[in-house]
Amino acid sequence: MDDLLTSYGEAIQALFARTTGSIKPGLERTEALLEKLGSPHRKISTIHIAGTNGKGSVVATCEALLGARGLVVGRYTSPHLVDFRERVTVNGKPMFEEEVLEFLERWIPTAEQMGATFFEVTTALAFDWLAKREVDLAVIETGLGGRLDSTNVLMPRVATVTSIGLDHTDLLGDTLEAIAKEKAGIFKSGVPAVIGEPAPAIRDLLAKCAQDAGARPVVVLDQDYAIGDVDVTASGTSFTLGQKASVSGKSSAPSSSSGLWGRKEPQQITTPLIGAHQARNTATAIATLAAVGKEYLPPPAGISKALTGVFLPGRFQRHGKFIFDVAHNPDGARTIAQTLRAVNPPAPRTALVAVLSDKDWRGIIRELAPAVDRFVFTNAPSAPAERKWDAAEALTFAKAQGFAAALEPDMDAALTLAQKDSETVLVTGSFHTVGDAMSRLQVSPFAA
Repeated sequence: MDDLLTSYGEAIQALFARTTGSIKPGLERTEALLEKLGSPHRKISTIHIAGTNGKGSVVATCEALLGARGLVVGRYTSPHLVDFRERVTVNGKPMFEEEVLEFLERWIPTAEQMGATFFEVTTALAFDWLAKREVDLAVIETGLGGRLDSTNVLMPRVATVTSIGLDHTDLLGDTLEAIAKEKAGIFKSGVPAVIGEPAPAIRDLLAKCAQDAGARPVVVLDQDYAIGDVDVTASGTSFTLGQKASVSGKSSAPSSSSGLWGRKEPQQITTPLIGAHQARNTATAIATLAAVGKEYLPPPAGISKALTGVFLPGRFQRHGKFIFDVAHNPDGARTIAQTLRAVNPPAPRTALVAVLSDKDWRGIIRELAPAVDRFVFTNAPSAPAERKWDAAEALTFAKAQGFAAALEPDMDAALTLAQKDSETVLVTGSFHTVGDAMSRLQVSPFAA
């Protein structure tokens, strides 16, 4: 077994080393690799989800709701926190190490010849495995953007864009409008489109992109659904969800004389995901499945029970005095701060932070500051060397802003320091930061 694990670990390292380079937008290499595999992406029924923030929550919620219907549900997400196998699961269970190893040994040489990237190889592996497992439906998250993302080789049952924020501006554009157009690239002719974006101008732009692509119907969350009575506690988020006529007077959601719920009045829903934003994410997931077909949703009274199965590591995930959240942009940090205020975990609160250098770490620090008592800045050991931030610069910035802060470059020592004199420790800034901390604290990224 040790030999297998060593081989598996070496194979993953080889995959990173031999296919990781500059990002190469475009679908040609993915299409070519998938063709050699027998085009598995054409053999699976899929839901495709893009967005800056909220993708993971919507994917996990769709997965839980579909699982409650007794379906075999595949999932492909990225990046991982601790184990590469987190990226591809069926009914919450990952691939075996042997399966990953077998695929990589067989296909890495071909991928290298093609100049395929790490994500392109991983996408091919995911679609191949999900097809072999004969999943009923697979929920697929874009890696970066949408239009040129490797996953956009799919012809899905529904395409959903959650929300738009300023992230990956070097690749997707430096305005919300430019980024929205890239994410909207997943909309397809004749395929339902669901839009969860809350800001009216960007929402309207996404709807126009969907219409221009020939998507139908185009379901805009705020026009077709009404979210109310949002209540956040330490154990989850509850809200009411109803259907309403759109601005034009006619709902674009799948029509029914009695509405989505089988009756007109709003339905009370509770999700274990914590934060006011999770009401919108949950509603977006419900709208997504409704667009595929009502038979994919549990009955109204069973929605909350089905949602007890939601598991999403690294999104306001609590473990003892720790809270793990992968927020890596100011919008995400603002959401954490709001959720901390709503849940009000014990003080003093310390934020253990490490951010990748190409992110707006100043914006993240500013957003978190009102909700925590102090910062400890550190480094994430797994972060790529070329993207490691200058934690000392972050310390100088925080102190200049009047925030209590300390510097401890070593992650293990930083975890010890953050816990000292703290009742709550928030670990955040990137997937690398959260994953490295979870690994050291032996917190599993898989559902129990």
